[in-house]
This record gives sequence, C-alpha cells and structure tokens, in this order.
Amino acid sequence: MGNKQSCCVYPGGRGSGRSSNSHKTNGSGIVDGRNGGGGDTRVNAGDTSSSVGEDGTTTNIQHISEREHDDLDQDPSLHPTAGPLFLSKARRAQHNNIVRRRSRNELDNCRTLKKSSSCSTIYLDDSTVSQPNLKNTIKCVALAIYYHIRNTTGTRTLDIFDEKLHPLTKDGVHPDYDKHIPEHRHIYKFVRTLFNAAQLTAECAIITLVYLERLLTYAELDMTPGGWKRIVLGAIILASKVWDDQAVWNVDYCQILRDISVDDMNELERQYLVMIQFNINVPASVYAKYYFSLRTLAEENDLSFPAEPLSKERAHKLEALSRDFEDRYAAQIHDSASLGKRWNSLDNVNANNRRSVAILS
Repeated sequence: MGNKQSCCVYPGGRGSGRSSNSHKTNGSGIVDGRNGGGGDTRVNAGDTSSSVGEDGTTTNIQHISEREHDDLDQDPSLHPTAGPLFLSKARRAQHNNIVRRRSRNELDNCRTLKKSSSCSTIYLDDSTVSQPNLKNTIKCVALAIYYHIRNTTGTRTLDIFDEKLHPLTKDGVHPDYDKHIPEHRHIYKFVRTLFNAAQLTAECAIITLVYLERLLTYAELDMTPGGWKRIVLGAIILASKVWDDQAVWNVDYCQILRDISVDDMNELERQYLVMIQFNINVPASVYAKYYFSLRTLAEENDLSFPAEPLSKERAHKLEALSRDFEDRYAAQIHDSASLGKRWNSLDNVNANNRRSVAILS
C-alpha cells in the first residue's frame, strides 16, 4: 500500500509494541505472543483501547483517528480543497496539445447556437448537484478516466486488475491489449452499459470516480490500458453498494458480464477494499467538489449539458422550495434574536414578510 499506514500493515495498531515488560516486540511493531510471567499487563497511555486474551497477551485495537493520513490536505478524495487528479491531468494533456477525438454528435452540438433565456422562456440546466443528469455525468466520468489513462506516467499495476489474467470475456484480450489507449467513446460505452444494466444513478458515477482516484492515491497505481476496465468495475461495485439502498449483488454483475465468475468478482471487491483501506466514506464537500470539477472538465472539452425550458410544474416546485428555505431562514433569525443578538443584516429585517414573486408566461 505504498507509504500509507493502515490496519492491514499494522494488525495491532500503531501502539502494538508499547505494552508491559512481559510482552516483547519482534522489531516490526507487532507484539510477540509469548508471555514471560504472571505480572500485570500495563497499557501505555497513548493506546486507545486494549483487550487481554486467554494467554495473557494484549491486543490493541486501532482507533480510526490513528488511521488518518499525514498528507490529508493533499488527498483529493478526502480533502475538499485539494483539486481532483483527473482535472490536472486533463489540463496537462491540453497544455501538451493532446486533443482527443470528438464524435460527430459533439461537433454538431458545438455548431448550434446557445439557447438564452428571455422574458417569455427561461432555460434551466437539467443537471444539478443533487440530481445530476445521468447521461452527461457518465460521459464526463468516462472523459476523466480517459485522461487518467492518457496521461499515466508509469505501469504500476496489480495482477487482480490485469485483463489478461482475469479476462472479462471468454474470447480473452487482444495481444496488444496493454499498448493502445482506448478512446473516450469506448470507455463511455463500457461504463454506460454497466449503469444501464444495473440501473445505477448519476450520483453513483461520481462516487465511482472518487473511489477510483482513492485507489490510485492509496495503492500508488497507474491507470494502464490493460487494467482500466477492472479498476473501473471494482469502483462501480463499491459505489453501488455504498450509495444505493438496494445494492446490486456481485452475482448480478455476472449476469451483465456473463463470462466472469462470482469468485473473481468477490476477490476483486475484497482486494479493492483492502487497497483503499476500507475507507468508503465520501463527505458531501468532496462529492460536490467532484461534481463541479466534472462540469469544469465538460466545459473545457466542449461537452454541453442539456438546457430545458422552465415549465409551470417545475416553477411551482422551485417556488415551494424557495419559500420553505425562507421560512426556515426566518425562524433561524427569530431564534438568534431571542438569544439576545443586537446585530443583524439589513436584508433580514423584514424576512418574515418576504416572498418571491414568480411570473409565469
């Protein structure tokens, strides 16, 4: 796992070697199980918790705070201010004049005039951070994966991700499977097929990208042409189980990829979890950062998000959401005033009487 510290590297925690004189360490930080006498067992004050076994040995349970990374501020999958890896790789590729091949549909969309709002018609973006557009989100995630493969700097990989050792089809792979960089449309087709067959949501695609970059960071791996499919597949398996209430089982993916076994899927998921140190939590700030970074990537690569005219039904929903927010905001101001605050914003003086007026044509 590179230079990352985890419970897999230190089974007894970082404080495993700090115990009484009757417990000796073998030099690697792991407690020697031999009991040297009947003295009492003393636990260092730095240890969070411990348990005494039948043979008198002490096993320290590692606290979650001890598994925090020293380079937390540099990890894009954990810290909201660190830029995601795919965006920097995409800009580096553009700086090196590496232009991807665009489909005819994208070229046609670039030639069309941009729709603008007017007094009679208001156009809204169909994709929001809480309800992203599925097709365009998958397309952006596939583009991020493309730049990961295109801008890779090494060939560090593991056998569990090698398509030659673990093929996804019974036909095997091409002899040059690890030499040619796949095109964006091929990656999009692979991801879209899995999402359509498993009926996954657009939010799951963003979580997939977070897990993918977390794997590359923790395990210090590279997205190679010969292993990107299994890396993406493992991230999708975890994202679907973490995000969706009704998760897709591994045997269900075997119905989609009919030539892969359940044991192989289980082993892929197991090793994926170990390599990301079982860190499957995705904060809301990190999710929002990846969403807006994907939109930035789409704008820089001429991937347009659909704009739809504002309907009366959606306008009523937006007005209801706005009034609900204003009511909660007014109640918060009232609570603040009751606590004796003597300052307030001028915009909040008459917050109880403010109502947004919706003009529908």
